[in-house]
Formats: sequence, structure tokens, C-alpha cells
Amino acid sequence: MSLQLVFRRLMRPLASRKVRVALATVIVAFAAEFGLKVSGELVLTILGVGVSLILGIAHEDAGRWSGRGSK
Repeated sequence: MSLQLVFRRLMRPLASRKVRVALATVIVAFAAEFGLKVSGELVLTILGVGVSLILGIAHEDAGRWSGRGSK
């Protein structure tokens, strides 16, 4: 298996908006928890916003295929 093929397979999930939001949310939460001196409430807020975005994207994607969504 060539290096280019391996790289493409590793990067393919980043095409999904949900994966990008989840990755950014986890990175920010870890940075806030271990690198920055912030309260636990802020970390939970960051995680809550990330989860809300992911659910909103999933809802939007579901509406796209139901035939009722706008284009």
C-alpha cells in the first residue's frame, strides 16, 4: 500500500463536517482542561456547543434526503 493511499484513507473522514466539528471540540476541550486555567463550566459549555453543532448538522443532513428540505 502506497504512502499516498494511506494518507488519503486517513484524511477521508475530515471531509465530514461532523468529524471536523467533533475534532475541533475535543481539541479545544483538552486545551482548556490541561493547557489553560479555566473552569469546568467553560469546558462543559464548549462540549455542549460542539454537540449542538453536530446534532444540527445531522438534522440538516436528514432533511436533505427526505424530500422536504430546501436546496
